[in-house]
Amino acid sequence: MSVDHDGVVLDGDGTRCVHGGQPDPVTGQPLHAGPVLSAPFHLGPPDEPTPADFYGRSDNPTWRALESAIGELDGGECVLFASGMAAIAAVLRIGAARGGLVLPSDGYYQARALAHAELGPLGVAIREVPTVGEWPTLDGAGLVLAETPSNPGLDVRDIPAAAAAAHAAGALLAVDNTTATPLGQSPLALGADLTVASDTKALAGHGDVLLGHVSTRDPELAAALRAARTRGGAIPGPLETWLAHRGLGTLDLRLARQAANAAALVELLLAHPAATDVRWPGHPSDPAHAVAARQMRRWNGVLRFTLPSVDAVGRFLGASRLTGSATSFGGLQSTADRRERWGDAVAPGLVRYSAGCEDTADLVADVRQALDAVG
Repeated sequence: MSVDHDGVVLDGDGTRCVHGGQPDPVTGQPLHAGPVLSAPFHLGPPDEPTPADFYGRSDNPTWRALESAIGELDGGECVLFASGMAAIAAVLRIGAARGGLVLPSDGYYQARALAHAELGPLGVAIREVPTVGEWPTLDGAGLVLAETPSNPGLDVRDIPAAAAAAHAAGALLAVDNTTATPLGQSPLALGADLTVASDTKALAGHGDVLLGHVSTRDPELAAALRAARTRGGAIPGPLETWLAHRGLGTLDLRLARQAANAAALVELLLAHPAATDVRWPGHPSDPAHAVAARQMRRWNGVLRFTLPSVDAVGRFLGASRLTGSATSFGGLQSTADRRERWGDAVAPGLVRYSAGCEDTADLVADVRQALDAVG
C-alpha cells in the first residue's frame, strides 16, 4: 500500500501495477528509466565498504525496481530468477535441504522431472499427491509445493488448509501462483511461506521474456534465495527484467479482458457438443469454484476443455484465425496447447486454452466456428 503526501491511499490494482517500483521523479531525468546493462560496477577505494552493486551476478538496480513492484503485489520480499523453472529449482533445493519434497502429481511436469532427476539421486524423498483430495502423512517433509489453480487441470487446493498441514509437519509451503497471478491470489497472506511464479506468462504478458520470481515474508528465506541465485548463476538479464517491468504496468488491464474472454468462452464451450470436460474455476458450476472463490481475488484467462481426438484438436486450430498453437499462456494473443504432447497424464484431446486480449465478440465468434469445424 502506498500513501501520497496528502495521506490518500493509492492501492488499487491498476495503480500498483503502473507505479510499482518506479523511482521518484527527478527534473530532467527520463520518465521511464532504462535497464542497467553493466556487469562490473565501480568499487571505489579498497578501504571503503563494498557497494550494493559491484558485479552483475549479485545484484542490479533494474532487478531491484521490478522486485520492489512484484514484492508489493505479493506482500513479501521478491527475488527474481532467470525463468520460472529457475525459481522453482531454487525453492525445491532449499526445501530438499530441510527434508523430503511433496509435489503435485498433476502440476507442471518439469517441476517433478527436476526433482526426480536431480534431487532424488541425492537421497531426497519425493512424494507426489494430487491437487484435490486428502494428503497422506507429511512426516519427514521439508517442503510442500502446491500449484493452484493447477496446470493444466485447473484444480484448486485450499491454501490455508495446506499451510496448516505443512506447518504441523514442520514443512514449508510453497505455492506456484503462475496461473492466478499476484493480482488474482495472495498465497503469502493465506499462510504460504513462499510464492513462486513463471513471470514469462501473465505478469510480463507479451511472450518476449523468460523470467521467474519467488516471494517470501521470511527474511532468512529471502537471503537464502538470493544466495542460491548468486551461487547458481540463474540470474535474469537486465533487459528482460526491464521488459517484464514494462509489461507489468498493464497486468490489471490485461487480466480483466482475459477473464472476461474466458468467461464468455466457457459459456460457449459448455453449450457446444464438440467440447467436454470444460474447466475454469471462475464459473459457478466448476467443481473448484467454491474453494477458488474463497481465496482468489480475481479470475484469469486460462481454461481447459477436451476435444474428441488429436485430429479434432488439429481441425480446431486449423479453423481458428485468432487462436495460436503455443505452449505458453497469459499473453496478449489467445493460444491453445494440447497438453498430452508434453507428457501430462491427460486425455489426448485435452486443450489448455489461454484467452488473450482480443475483442470478446470476435474471439467467441472465431472459437465457435472452429468448434463447428471439429464436427
